[in-house]
Amino acid sequence: MSNGKSASKSTSKPTQQLLFSEALQHSCSMSYAKGPQQADLPTTSASPAQDTVMECILQEITAVSRRLEGIDSTICMLAAETKSIRLDIVGFQALVTGLEQCVTTMEDHINTMPECDQELLCLRSKLINLEDRSRRDNVNFFQFSGTTGGVGYPRLSLEYPPYNYMPNL
Repeated sequence: MSNGKSASKSTSKPTQQLLFSEALQHSCSMSYAKGPQQADLPTTSASPAQDTVMECILQEITAVSRRLEGIDSTICMLAAETKSIRLDIVGFQALVTGLEQCVTTMEDHINTMPECDQELLCLRSKLINLEDRSRRDNVNFFQFSGTTGGVGYPRLSLEYPPYNYMPNL
């Protein structure tokens, strides 16, 4: 396993992450519905379709990771000034759906994409830490209160206890 080379190619625009679910779904149905077409190839040389899916997965993992870090830092800054925070996270549900697609695709093709495995392990660790912190700080992280338009994007409601848990900010 070559875990030292975790590619972080962030050349794509951040707006592309919203359409990841559809893109990955289409790519997987086009590439993997018929089964592996070149099964006699060694695992070191992936097909172009596998490269495309792996690239999408790496980009989405990076996007979700950055979004989580942004939410985390926003909470740190705003918690010192208010007791109840309401944030509209545009595309959050799409990112969660994309992440679930990542996990499913990763589990199906984990042997041919070890670099994605390392990235996914890092992201899972961040998700666990963020969820633990939300429980510790009494933040209802995953309590969605309504959607916008009909697109299905959730409104993330963050309720804080009546004390300042970040006094140094």
